[in-house]
Amino acid sequence: MVKFYSNSYTYDYGFSAVSLAYFLRYPNPYSRHVASTDTIERHFDPETGRLTTVRLHLKRSRLPTAVLKLLPKSALGANDDGSTQSFILEKSVVDVKEGWMATDSRNLDWNNVLSVIEKHTYRRPEPLSATGANEERTDVDVSVTLKSRIGEQIRKRRERWGQQANATSVTGAGDEEPVKQGFFQNWTSGAVRTAIESIGMQRTEKSQPKAQKGMSVVLARLREGGIQAVLEGMAKDRELAL
Repeated sequence: MVKFYSNSYTYDYGFSAVSLAYFLRYPNPYSRHVASTDTIERHFDPETGRLTTVRLHLKRSRLPTAVLKLLPKSALGANDDGSTQSFILEKSVVDVKEGWMATDSRNLDWNNVLSVIEKHTYRRPEPLSATGANEERTDVDVSVTLKSRIGEQIRKRRERWGQQANATSVTGAGDEEPVKQGFFQNWTSGAVRTAIESIGMQRTEKSQPKAQKGMSVVLARLREGGIQAVLEGMAKDRELAL
């Protein structure tokens, strides 16, 4: 079963400010867990006037206790305290002429356990009148798709070897930790998948409002002091994250 999250909201800032803030949003007071951001590709198409950017974010997080009960820490690259790091691949396309930006972000780590694909569309609304009354507004649509493939891995292992798959064989953890057999003996693969997706949905419902607030902070800094204020705020947030 796949879970979906969707939301729509509006920033009271023009599209040019919002699209700029998007690229300057890390770190901010609501995302100090973002350790680094690297631009790995950027291309401008003069024919379409569109800018395509690919970035890689390194994020720190602490895995929910419920997840740690399901799978060995080593399978998720987690430390003894449950802390972990993960890479997020982000692709964005900005069309300044038409006034829209589309983004796609997805996790590169442990996506066999839970794949998270997050998409945003930022759009400059049509003006209500000839005076351009809506110029200081940007509409946002968000969608997040969460899918666990751990049940599929169990099924494939069973078909391949004709025996009960365990947590270690599914995740490739080897013999580093005792296999948590009890859980998989009492639960069906579908139940495991649903549980992981539900945990992911709970985290998404908490993180999305924070992401919106973080962007609002960056937008306010832009309005108050321009790029200089944003850079100073980023430096401060980076220090507080250490």
